Amino acid sequence: MLLAVPNFSDGRDRAAIDAISEAFSRDAELLDRHSDETHNRTVLTLAPMPDRLTSTLLAGARACLERIDMRTHEGAHPCVGALDVCPAVWTATRDRSGAGEAAIEVAIAIGELGVPVFLYGELASDLRRAERAFFRGGGLPELRRRMLEGELAPDFGPAEPHPSAGATLITARPPLAAFNLLLDTADTEVARSVAGGLRESGGGLGGVRAMGVDLAGRAQVSTNVHDPVAVPLGVVIDRVRVLAAEHGARPIEGEVVGLVPEAAVRDLPDDLDLPGFDPELHVIERRTARPPR
Repeated sequence: MLLAVPNFSDGRDRAAIDAISEAFSRDAELLDRHSDETHNRTVLTLAPMPDRLTSTLLAGARACLERIDMRTHEGAHPCVGALDVCPAVWTATRDRSGAGEAAIEVAIAIGELGVPVFLYGELASDLRRAERAFFRGGGLPELRRRMLEGELAPDFGPAEPHPSAGATLITARPPLAAFNLLLDTADTEVARSVAGGLRESGGGLGGVRAMGVDLAGRAQVSTNVHDPVAVPLGVVIDRVRVLAAEHGARPIEGEVVGLVPEAAVRDLPDDLDLPGFDPELHVIERRTARPPR
């Protein structure tokens, strides 16, 4: 079974979010939609009909191009495009090669819309391009400069960003866990320090990417856990508790974004609130076993 988890750069305009979500779900079941106004971002989890992954994502890409103008975009989450990230997700090893082939098909099709596409993760052409941060550093203006000066070429599509839609990052991957933790402090520097010690590049947990965010006057640690089987969310929470305590702070609330694999939520602590989290709806194995709504 293949899933898709498109991330598009609008978490505020309800009409645009509805229209884009509808476009993405014409040939797919919409398993989850998560919009965040501070991040100004929406994450969809889709289960496309058999052999419809390319058409599903292409329809959504067109809607993003029509509805989102990156020239006026503002938000806490780093991004470079209207359809910012668009991974094909394999849930079983036997589907890994199929996910890669589908992702390449989608990348070619989006490039033909006039939006440059960069492959990252296991589809990256070299190790430098494996991390999304390689493309996002400095945001869309910096990406534009690098492309126009010949420093960076896309894998598909034009040699410069689309005027309003920017660029799109595409890969094929297994499920990850997107997880945010709210701290009991308004000091964003505390969240940034915690994120720095939490992420793999700072000597923290393997496969963890993290950043500190000002969430409307509250400090949030926003993470992506790339291997939630090896590093379940309980381990992330414990580590954040240790790092935050060094600053006299603690996590008081967690937020699961989209769907996560069953292994990610084993041994979750009982003393941390997870508002809105329902294992029957937000655990991949359980949600995909339910009849379509």
